[in-house]
Amino acid sequence: MSSSHSGPEDLASTPTTFNALTPDAAEARLMICLGVRRWARELATGRPYDSTEALLAAAKAAGDLTDDELHAALSGHPRIGERASSPEHQGEMSEREQAGVDQGDATAVADLAAGNAAYEERFDRVFLIRAAGRSTPEILAELRRRLDNDDATERRETVTQLREIAVLRLKEML
Repeated sequence: MSSSHSGPEDLASTPTTFNALTPDAAEARLMICLGVRRWARELATGRPYDSTEALLAAAKAAGDLTDDELHAALSGHPRIGERASSPEHQGEMSEREQAGVDQGDATAVADLAAGNAAYEERFDRVFLIRAAGRSTPEILAELRRRLDNDDATERRETVTQLREIAVLRLKEML
């Protein structure tokens, strides 16, 4: 039997705190998830969201990124296998997301550094992957595979990875 009233279980899946933020505060929180002002503004002005799922769906569906937005978003991420080196890198989040990278494996660290350099030479941007939940061998395999992409395919994959990271960060924020 369904009810028109929200029970406590419904409140757990509703982003009430996020919905209650001022527009500027909501946008600032979203910029931590994905450093694209237009994306953050679209999601902030789309409030209130009636469920976490609705907010996450809106985050995934936000429009494609311009080249400038892609560059801005990537500036918020350190290279895979490296520690955050600037305030824009969201150091604490990046460290958690890259926890599967085995810093104690000198060969893997060297392979990542070489792969990062090859990727940057090939695509003129930092290699980005949703590292959360992936091991170093998985990340290296993806890096090597993506080096064979053409520019358009790789751009799409990079944007997809940015969105996956943004959604993970948004879930964590909620």
